[in-house]
Parts: sequence; structure tokens; C-alpha cells
Amino acid sequence: MAIRKFRSIEEMDGYRWYEPGDPVLFRAIRRVWELGYRTVRPRFPVGVHKHRTLASKNALQEAWADANFSAYQQRLTDELVRLQGGDR
Repeated sequence: MAIRKFRSIEEMDGYRWYEPGDPVLFRAIRRVWELGYRTVRPRFPVGVHKHRTLASKNALQEAWADANFSAYQQRLTDELVRLQGGDR
């Protein structure tokens, strides 16, 4: 893959790695999404969640994000322990 160096933001305008509609672009996006899924494995409760206020919606989303991040950290810790051959 070629590396391009830009001296300013103006040089970046109009430069695209993939053209819109290019099938390669869709494969690249799918690979990035798959990497994110394998790495983070986000989980969200199924169903429709109604809220009376925006604050309650934001609080629930924050709780889900915290739970997902905690699960991610736990998986990393478990994997490190496994690779070191130890028990917790």
C-alpha cells in the first residue's frame, strides 16, 4: 500500500482511497466492522426502549457502554492470564 504524505490539510481535499460505489470499498468497510466486532463485541439488550427524557436515554446508553467496556477489559485480562498460563 502506498503512503501519501500531506504538508497541509488543503492537499488532502479530494483525495480518496476508494471511489464511492467501488465494491472494494464495501469489502473494506465490512472488514473494519468485523474487526471492531471481534475486538469489542458490543452487546445491547434487544427490544425497544422508551424514555421520558433525553437524560434517561443517555444514562441507559452510558450504562450499556460501561458494561461493554468492562466486558472488554475482562476479556483482555482473562486472555493475558491464559497466555501466561496462570490461574486467577
